Amino acid sequence: MKKVLAILAFLIIASCQSPKDDKITSVEPPPVIPVEDLFKNSEKRTFRISPNGKYISYLAPWKTRMNIYVKEIGSDSAKVVTNLEDRSIYGYYWANDNRLVYVRDQGGDENLHIYAVDKDGSNLKDLTPFEGVRAQIIDDLEDNEDEMIISLNNRIPQIFDPYRLNIKTGEMNMIYKNPGNITGWQTDHSGALRMAYVTNGVDQTILYRDNENEPFKEVITTNFKETLDPQFFDFENEHIVFAISNLGRDKSAAIKFDLKTGKEVEEVFKSEDVDVEGISYSRLQKAPTFINYTTSRLERKILDSKYEEIFGMLEDKLGADNEYYITARNKEENVFLIYSGNDRHRGAYYYLDYSKKEVEHLADLSPWLNSDHMAQMKPITYETRDGLTIHGYLTLPIGVEAKNLPLVVNPHGGPWARDRWGFNPEVQLLANRGYAVLQMNFRGSTGYGKEFWQSSFKQWGQNMQNDITDGVEWLIDQGIADRERIAIYGGSYGGYATLSGITKTPDLYAAAIDYVGVSNLFTWMETIPPYWEPYKDMLHEMVGNPNTIDSVMMKENSPVFHIDKIKASLFIAQGANDPRVKQAESDQMVEALKKNGVNVQYMLKDNEGHGFYNEENRFDFYNAMTEFLDENLKEKEEDIKT
Repeated sequence: MKKVLAILAFLIIASCQSPKDDKITSVEPPPVIPVEDLFKNSEKRTFRISPNGKYISYLAPWKTRMNIYVKEIGSDSAKVVTNLEDRSIYGYYWANDNRLVYVRDQGGDENLHIYAVDKDGSNLKDLTPFEGVRAQIIDDLEDNEDEMIISLNNRIPQIFDPYRLNIKTGEMNMIYKNPGNITGWQTDHSGALRMAYVTNGVDQTILYRDNENEPFKEVITTNFKETLDPQFFDFENEHIVFAISNLGRDKSAAIKFDLKTGKEVEEVFKSEDVDVEGISYSRLQKAPTFINYTTSRLERKILDSKYEEIFGMLEDKLGADNEYYITARNKEENVFLIYSGNDRHRGAYYYLDYSKKEVEHLADLSPWLNSDHMAQMKPITYETRDGLTIHGYLTLPIGVEAKNLPLVVNPHGGPWARDRWGFNPEVQLLANRGYAVLQMNFRGSTGYGKEFWQSSFKQWGQNMQNDITDGVEWLIDQGIADRERIAIYGGSYGGYATLSGITKTPDLYAAAIDYVGVSNLFTWMETIPPYWEPYKDMLHEMVGNPNTIDSVMMKENSPVFHIDKIKASLFIAQGANDPRVKQAESDQMVEALKKNGVNVQYMLKDNEGHGFYNEENRFDFYNAMTEFLDENLKEKEEDIKT
């Protein structure tokens, strides 16, 4: 299921006290934080370390775009390695001690290209120079300095073939010709292609072979509603894998699975409350190290004494109120790069020398932000009208009484994703402007088990929307939200939920902001990216099949057909190159509204895709958002007073 959700996602549960308990505070409201301070590029981020541990790299602005910088450890000066001016780098890694690999697209079209460059900025090469083709990295081949394994849909847009790629010359050789039904590939610890994933649209089959000279054989077939997600081979590198699985259980657990027998052989760890999310391991120690899962915050089951010491050291030196991630390490695993952050601090990077037991600060992502001016993100729970418990987060503005506040409801995208605790610049912007912000993990959100996820099927605009509405009514009943001053804002599926909210419950919202959201379930499903086509039958089961009686339900829950019900002021933002939610989704909504004589504010960016990535476009959008909300909520407050 993890791979399915990654394709479709547009990243003990604590029930807090009633928010009424924090109604009055003597803290002064913070100063107004400029949009640019919250949404400009980080000063430095995405730190990596060379395999030999001698060089550190990071992304930092160069002509307003995030480019790669490299410096020798101990040196104060860094060299800019790339000089992209049109669009920032998405991600990168060290391929060897001299060469780095990075990925980027053009204008948000998500047709990623893979590039390689030497650490001094020379020998830059586009390794996948194919127009309209999407490249994906299967294995960076950590022990092979010259090669990596990738997949490309250059032969047929709907399917990906695996290639062995030379990062110096760009030479590539197909490893296996995809017969048309394989949707994913997996290697073992030596870089051999040993597993493949096949789908018929609703069922997934895992294929396995002992070595690359043998044919693939079927291991197990499961319905897409069930999870068997191999993470990595065990360290015998034969036929046992560590995996995440919900077979025979509701919550996904960490297990060991035998690919030859098709059976689970051991349950390594499970949480009674939430799904296990991932298993980490040490290549040096040849052992799993820790398991991640998220309740209201990130938690870990530590499996290795060294890593228990590392996380304990971080908490001792940097504080227990942070979440810590190991972002990079050298081959000897005695030097680590650490990200640390929380709900009021965007985060910082640290250099951890394990042998010396020393932690050195490298950089803050946004040193110009004062965490004392940031609002707390508090875990909450509430019950829906049909008795389901929904977990979420409430952020209240600092220095004002938590009573009759203007509220922005912020449903997440996906929808098969979830909101998490941590620094969110959108939430902080709204709280800084005096708005309460409600985020909820409505039914279908991931992490809460198989039954909760499946309860969202064919419920777009129905029970999923009711979960959002019930959260708003709960805050109104608590006396926190002012019923007359409520807005809804979301991106992708959250944009759909925004449009659904103002058509399903038109009297609930005074304003709405739809950011790259679906407006028409029929046209959206017709224009999905070609590499989602193998999953179309699954989409039909999860959302609806337009070729069956579901079409009645889909029309009823497509906001574009119900614009006559809209009473709220509406602002729509869209990227022209969006491959997931096409521009037509926003265009048809705007056209229909204008035909009905309804004024709608529309922001279209020609050089963006599924969300605004370029800094100047983010500034435009969030400045327009705050002006729009102030006009429709704060000015409404003045009207009420007068």
